[in-house]
Amino acid sequence: MNDEISQTSEVTEEEAPERRSRRPLHEEAADRLRDMIVGGELSPGERFTEQSLCDRMGLSRTPLREAIKTLTSEGLIILQPNRGASVASLSLKDIEDTFRVIGVMEALAGELACANLCDDDVAEIRVLHYQMALHRARGERLDYFKLNQRIHEKIVELSGNAVLMETHKRLGGRIRRHRFAANLAPERWDQAIREHEEMLQALEQRDGRKLAEVLRRHLDNKRAAAENATATEREDHPG
Repeated sequence: MNDEISQTSEVTEEEAPERRSRRPLHEEAADRLRDMIVGGELSPGERFTEQSLCDRMGLSRTPLREAIKTLTSEGLIILQPNRGASVASLSLKDIEDTFRVIGVMEALAGELACANLCDDDVAEIRVLHYQMALHRARGERLDYFKLNQRIHEKIVELSGNAVLMETHKRLGGRIRRHRFAANLAPERWDQAIREHEEMLQALEQRDGRKLAEVLRRHLDNKRAAAENATATEREDHPG
């Protein structure tokens, strides 16, 4: 009898790390819902109910509600009293203004980051860059985009400025889908890769001024592409 108890305890102990390593269900739900919005499976302005998403995603309401709260805080979902939830839809002016502010913020982050970099930081970004380039070669847009965003977020983190990080995260959520749409045109996608190569070079040289200039130009080009993509989408699908 004692042996059976001991064996049971051993199995439980062995399985425990695997259980502890699993991410909370609401975080996984937030990732899935974020991908649906960024990838266009849920359209800007589209209304939805909790039940419709539960059925669509095969989830219970509790993790989905937490996921909706997370994406609301990121600016991807809008909750309105008595009207339910909808995917955020920005005007072209809002998109332009937000991109311009983020461009200035990322340029500042680049200058600050180059003063704080260590070799491990550069190595991490270099790995992310080459993984991202591989997804470009394979035409894997969403996987490319996630690594692209991670590079930008890492540069902002390396600025060491908490206010900058918080503001960048809040504003970045508003235009996340538009940053994704900016690379739908193959020529812009290739241009973005070249700009990221310049970023990596500036990081390796610890050249904050150059990195700031590349990031400012990169975000301006992305803004123009995002505005064109959004305008075309709304012409094709008015209302």
